[in-house]
Amino acid sequence: MIDILFPKLHKEGYRFLAIAVVITFILLLISNFLGLISFVLTIWVYYFFRDPDRFPINDENYLLSPADGVISQIIETSGPSEMGLENKKFTRVSIFMNVFNCHVNRVPTSGKIAQIFYKPGKYLNASLNKASEENEKNLVKMLSSNGDEIVLVQIAGLIARRIVCEVKENDEIKQGDKFGIIRFGSRVDLYFENYKIMVRENQNTVAGETLIASKK
Repeated sequence: MIDILFPKLHKEGYRFLAIAVVITFILLLISNFLGLISFVLTIWVYYFFRDPDRFPINDENYLLSPADGVISQIIETSGPSEMGLENKKFTRVSIFMNVFNCHVNRVPTSGKIAQIFYKPGKYLNASLNKASEENEKNLVKMLSSNGDEIVLVQIAGLIARRIVCEVKENDEIKQGDKFGIIRFGSRVDLYFENYKIMVRENQNTVAGETLIASKK
């Protein structure tokens, strides 16, 4: 129960929480009403940056969700041109994170980080299909322990203004490990091949736990 009421805080959140607490204290000296509003917003900041423990299946025959949120789209498409994969066909699962979701992103399978590419862009609503092409994004290509190419794309949203990637090229990672966070409301696209889809559009997901696809 304690972990639910007071979850761990991601390191990106300490500065924002401190700022919110100071603003709340100042506003309370001016107005109880404004102070109350600021207090509620401070609680929201705390929960936005929560970093709860997750329990992956630890089975390389499955891909896990990279994000908390709702599946906004599942399509067959070409791979990201930024990774030189435009001539290969992938399944892409897009997961939209609203401002109430946990925003810590996790890798879907074990493997090695092969390439990272950051691309500046717009800040369209992340739930729109064209956000995958036009928004600011960070692409992470990994080679799974099964030898498959998996691409994770962190996409900034309408409110989000910073993508944080916590891995670097050649890092060895395990299924369910954290690889980044996005502030504040955003999307993660997962590209894969040689796996059978296990989810549907509009389904809710939990990063590091929800089974997205199984090995064919």
